Amino acid sequence: MTDSHAETSAAAAPGAPPRRSRTIARVAAVQALFQCEQNGDAAETVISQFLRHRLEDGGAASFEDGQAPHADFTLFSSIVRGTTLDQDRIDGALSEVLPESWRLERLDPVLRALLRAGAHEIGTGVPAGVVINEYLDVAHGFFSGDEPRMVNGVLDALAKRPKPESTP
Repeated sequence: MTDSHAETSAAAAPGAPPRRSRTIARVAAVQALFQCEQNGDAAETVISQFLRHRLEDGGAASFEDGQAPHADFTLFSSIVRGTTLDQDRIDGALSEVLPESWRLERLDPVLRALLRAGAHEIGTGVPAGVVINEYLDVAHGFFSGDEPRMVNGVLDALAKRPKPESTP
């Protein structure tokens, strides 16, 4: 099995969440990161709110109802926590690969949340191709203009950057 199939194959493993639940978790994570930034809410507060009000499986719950049924809560929490904890480093990395005319602080806040979440996941061991494809799909859900192309280019540029040497 190649790394590019690791996340897809994991869905077939007993007890592993289906791929769709991970996509829903990523959409919810972008929404949560947006809420953290816009309202100044702490990540743990937003995670708790999402668990109580939006990630629960209410049977007929849907995105149109503001719900995110069947989301992989573990992935959702990991993305929100990891992105907020490492936001300064993530913002620095994004600023280095963004075109000069696109400063991070001037981006649409949803686009900024999406890029931050994708940048975080690129550093977690999930194959870059999976991360890029997932966040490209998420971008298409939020935007109809050039933003998805930008997400593709920025996350691809991040994935191709040399990894920093780890110290023992």
